[in-house]
Amino acid sequence: MNYADAGVSLARADEAMVGVKKSVRSTFNEGVLGDVGNFGGLFTLNHLGMKDPVLVSSVDGVGTKLKIDIEMGTHELPGQDIVNHCCDDILVQGARPLFFLDYVATGRLEPGVMDSLVAGMSKACRENDLVLIGGETAEMPGFYGPGDYDISGTIVGVVERENIIDGKSIKPGTIILGLPSTGLHTNGYSLARKALFDVAGYTVDTRIDGMDKTIGEALATPHRSYYKSLIELCDKKLLQGLVHVTGSGYQGNIPRILPDNVDVVIDRSAWEVPMIFRVIQEAGSVEKDEMYSTFNMGLGMLVFIDPANLSVVEEHLKSKGEVFYKVGEVVEGSRQVKFKD
Repeated sequence: MNYADAGVSLARADEAMVGVKKSVRSTFNEGVLGDVGNFGGLFTLNHLGMKDPVLVSSVDGVGTKLKIDIEMGTHELPGQDIVNHCCDDILVQGARPLFFLDYVATGRLEPGVMDSLVAGMSKACRENDLVLIGGETAEMPGFYGPGDYDISGTIVGVVERENIIDGKSIKPGTIILGLPSTGLHTNGYSLARKALFDVAGYTVDTRIDGMDKTIGEALATPHRSYYKSLIELCDKKLLQGLVHVTGSGYQGNIPRILPDNVDVVIDRSAWEVPMIFRVIQEAGSVEKDEMYSTFNMGLGMLVFIDPANLSVVEEHLKSKGEVFYKVGEVVEGSRQVKFKD
């Protein structure tokens, strides 16, 4: 026997790497030392000219959203999802991204699929000034079903120590702006799939009156990054806090940055919830508060601002073409999230 007899093909791996290397090199910048294929990725901070740089890291996956992309064959989109999600996770502490590493596991490595996944990652990396510096591909026959794969990503960014955003300056009177999401982003898909497909009997090709996309297209829309819209505000210390509205929604994520003596009040009438969320809620008879503790409901990032800086922040966001809504305020309390309708 040989390795191929067990279901792992080194020849397929070599074939997959041809297109992958080209995509990866397209993200390189002056911080990269070395080339694709080393045992470790080398990156220098010398070119940044920072006084007291602090590294900020995060790791995440795409979850069961992959089921949608696998069924639809939109394999470039999960690569964008994982990079943009990780960028947003470190942005909330004021960090700009430096480099990214990916992990892809599958039962049988298909070069075309791998090319698309890495092309998607590379596209998002270039858009976020981020280097795709390394990765791992694992062919695991018998572990994943035919056509299935999983991906995860690790990001490392940097922030000047004095610019770290930690939420400590949030106080009663702080204003909260909400920036729109592109859809579900990368969370809540187990509930969404159960409600839409198992209960309602929809398919990825189903069209709903009032939606300009099929169910599958709406669910597969990539997670967006807020880096380009917000990083300058972070550097200028104009933000008291940022919340990436990801898994566990509003009730789970907002308290992560709040001081002990405040509550947040979110006005759910301040923005129009995209239709895909209303379709999920109706299909699964999901309670309203459950929706807000699972999904972003159309807002992917919450921005906490001192009222004295509001006009400056608003003008900056407009200059970036960013849509925003005044969605809440901070009041005295005990780290609770409250809603008004």
